[in-house]
Amino acid sequence: MKLENKVALVTGAARGIGKAIAKALAAEGAVVIVNYNGSAQRAAETVKEIEEAGGKTLAIRCNVADFTACKDMIDGIIKEQGRLDILVNNAGITRDGLLMKMSEEDFDSVMDTNLKGAFNCIRHAARQMIKQKSGRIISISSVSGVLGNAGQVNYSASKAGIIGLTKATAREVASRGITVNAIAPGFITTDMTEVLSEAVKTSVTETIPMKKFGKPEDIAQTALFLASEEAAYITGQVICVDGGMAM
Repeated sequence: MKLENKVALVTGAARGIGKAIAKALAAEGAVVIVNYNGSAQRAAETVKEIEEAGGKTLAIRCNVADFTACKDMIDGIIKEQGRLDILVNNAGITRDGLLMKMSEEDFDSVMDTNLKGAFNCIRHAARQMIKQKSGRIISISSVSGVLGNAGQVNYSASKAGIIGLTKATAREVASRGITVNAIAPGFITTDMTEVLSEAVKTSVTETIPMKKFGKPEDIAQTALFLASEEAAYITGQVICVDGGMAM
């Protein structure tokens, strides 16, 4: 059990990539806090699946875009569990549209959840990790943040911002025993990509050197590695799990 006696918080863990990461961490012994905002039923399903597999978990509702709410969530976790070892910033939304048609609200909402949400959680978790002199911070970026993607200026900007946030934070806390890394997924089979038409999926697949979409588990296994002791000397890095799109 690589993560036995560790406490992990995974934001946006009710479904998709977040759910896969939560399950992978729990399977290795971590107590996993499943954060969600609007998907209470799905969060409960995630908790049930983890518990049925023998894992330890609980769900906490929190809008990560809310600075004070994130503080309350993380303070509560530390009070209940005594520590916080792993933070996975996965919560994210899309509001796609061309630049010339994008509303200020659609830009702001994506930035607030995807980028500011990651900052909010890191800001409040880092204090405890510094106190412990250990910690793993993993943020989910995107190939869109590495390459850019037409029709996603808000999403691409937020995910590129996560890369900058990761590298700057890694430099600040490296001497405190805390590693900070990002994962940049490509096209992964989730609810977010399932809404794409078959024509779009076929077109996208042609841009992927491996000619296929990835699975949430591909991202989860990368997160599990970064959370483990095997990755203790890796920090400030962006790992693209994208079938070769960004090479």
